[in-house]
Amino acid sequence: MGSVADKIARKVATQIRSNVIDLSAFRAGRELAAEAGLDGSRFEDLVEQGYDPAFAFYAQGLTLVSMFAEAISAMPEAKGYAKAMAKAEDEYIPEGPPISPLTASYFNMWAFFDLQFGASRETMGTCILRVAETTGMPGWIAGIVRPMQDSRMGFYVHMGMDGPLVLLKDIVTGRVLRCHSATGYLGEAGQLWYTRLLPPPVPDIGHHVVVTTPYVVLDGTEQRFLDYIGREVVRMTAAGGRKAADAETLLKFGPTANHWNEYIFLAYVNHQPDAIFLAGVPDIRESLPQAQRGRPPHR
Repeated sequence: MGSVADKIARKVATQIRSNVIDLSAFRAGRELAAEAGLDGSRFEDLVEQGYDPAFAFYAQGLTLVSMFAEAISAMPEAKGYAKAMAKAEDEYIPEGPPISPLTASYFNMWAFFDLQFGASRETMGTCILRVAETTGMPGWIAGIVRPMQDSRMGFYVHMGMDGPLVLLKDIVTGRVLRCHSATGYLGEAGQLWYTRLLPPPVPDIGHHVVVTTPYVVLDGTEQRFLDYIGREVVRMTAAGGRKAADAETLLKFGPTANHWNEYIFLAYVNHQPDAIFLAGVPDIRESLPQAQRGRPPHR
């Protein structure tokens, strides 16, 4: 039988061979990728134009992923994905403040790489990787998609600046990473950010990129959120029986599909063009500003 990703990959391969799928969109995506320097070229040109090369790499990569996702989500094998996506879009209206605290940059990464569906718990990213492997697509496609699929949201302590780069400490791993903030928000030392980092795409680039609008937890501290993570992991492990949970699983997938969407919605305090401000801890409902205003939890 195989996984959902295997079934989707076989169907895509068959449709390509029978010319049911028009590869012009994928070829266009490849041309966009080459023009943006995703094959390792033209990074100097992008820098001269004012773009951070790591950000440009992943921004164009998301264009490619969205083209794949549009085709795959229409397949019967991905009906679970389409249903979950529609529900989340209806409930959280991911357009960014003042309409919703869920920005498009946050929601798209969650939808493509964290939202699981099917019995084999695939994501759109794992399906695209399987399609690329099965159909013999160029290796650079996996090179774009895999680091995005491997990424997760996380809590980071602002450790100061290294020139124009923000130093962010992952509270789970303890690693301090040099990061380009794509929105331009630099913040200040001591802040706790909830955001997603992507690694340097090629060896010539020595910094990560903050790919989502930073969520700054105003009352957040490293220990407060380490304590929360510990409590949630215990609950997830108990719910999963013999299968132990860990912090990485919690931060990427949550105990439920919309756990982190709900946290952002209930924790929202305020915003400015380059950052969004939150308060509270996910499992302390009285600490969440929107919960205090009587907003019922989503399911």
